[in-house]
Amino acid sequence: MSSIVAIVGRPNVGKSTFFNRLIKRREAIVDAVSGVTRDRHYGKSDWNGRDFTLIDTGGYVKGSDDVFEAEIDKQVELAIDEADVIVFMVDVESGVTGMDEDVAKLLRKVDKPVFLAVNKVDNAKRAQDAVEFYSLGLGEYYTIASINGSGTGDLLDALIKALPEKEDVEEAELPRFAVVGRPNAGKSSFINALIGEDRYIVTDIAGTTRDAIDTKYNRFGFEFNLVDTAGIRRKSKVKEDLEFYSVMRSIRAIEHCDVCLVVHDATRSFDGQVQNIFWLAERNRKGVVILVNKWDLVEKDTKTTKEYEKAIRKELEPFTDVPIVFISVLNKQRIFKAIETAVEVYNNRTKRIKTSVLNEVLLPIIEHNPPPANKGKYVKIKYIMQLPTPQPQFAFFCNLPQYVKEPYKRFLENKLREQFDFHGVPVSVYMRKK
Repeated sequence: MSSIVAIVGRPNVGKSTFFNRLIKRREAIVDAVSGVTRDRHYGKSDWNGRDFTLIDTGGYVKGSDDVFEAEIDKQVELAIDEADVIVFMVDVESGVTGMDEDVAKLLRKVDKPVFLAVNKVDNAKRAQDAVEFYSLGLGEYYTIASINGSGTGDLLDALIKALPEKEDVEEAELPRFAVVGRPNAGKSSFINALIGEDRYIVTDIAGTTRDAIDTKYNRFGFEFNLVDTAGIRRKSKVKEDLEFYSVMRSIRAIEHCDVCLVVHDATRSFDGQVQNIFWLAERNRKGVVILVNKWDLVEKDTKTTKEYEKAIRKELEPFTDVPIVFISVLNKQRIFKAIETAVEVYNNRTKRIKTSVLNEVLLPIIEHNPPPANKGKYVKIKYIMQLPTPQPQFAFFCNLPQYVKEPYKRFLENKLREQFDFHGVPVSVYMRKK
């Protein structure tokens, strides 16, 4: 489970530049999920071999200047609650502002590592000006320039030392299913419906994170851990900023599960926030099942289900091979079907395909539809194998991997899905030099 590092501060101090810099540090971590609002807020980064999840709270603050302050306080409070380490960013050009002082006041009460980063320090004069930030009462500061990266190394070295030690969690062999979705979509009710009159519950294990609660579920021959993001304690002092908060919760649950059950309220549109949670699961290469809840409240004619499903798939392109189950938690309709589907998706995600079978099935298909020639050069795919990873990843060995473009990789992915059934699971295709 990677630790969470939150970047806080007033607008326009360079939080997003810093964030973008860190998540692009290596090719492997370029993934940032397009956020609930116009910005990119969530990414994975690493430094000296330690992984961490980075949250840029700046993208969540929207509105005009007078709305900003209340919003920022809220974001900082949420970040303080959820993050393991906080980077407080200020800007040497404008010096200490009233808003900086407000944020510092919140941070001084916090029992977590806080790193004060003074940004836009790109010459000696500005390095001297940075001294005034001692007045914020947060002790030492780090001078950085997000734009060219100077100083970020020292900050990250210190930050990594402050991350909580990785707990060696005893990896339970049981599959973990996380119930995620936007607020009020019916997550708690879904879990209660599953376990309500259920005598087979074995234990409630406090989750490996301090927040998500795992419930061991054992019924109808299925056994797994349910991770409930809905029942996480309500913060009394934080007037919940629901969007930001449910994404924060989902991140923790999604990173730590095998299959995500995305609960969506049928009476609302399949909008940015639900999609954000869906793509979070996809980027983390988790299995996904979409549960359309409150289906009993929707006016239906003969085509409704098909059309609703089609509209959702349109939003999910290109990853459309995802099960969509229409349920009503209230009437306990198709709840069991939802679990059955999640178990199928879990089995698809852990499926191993013999190398001999892969080559037997796919090489003839590739021969009929070879990759398009590029600059007069022909790509020949010689051999295919599945990589030994927790989720389906395949290496295609060929003479000129650099000439194989995205559309053809998608063609290969679709053929893998057709032939071997990876319904509900992201599949990764890599071209390797033979």
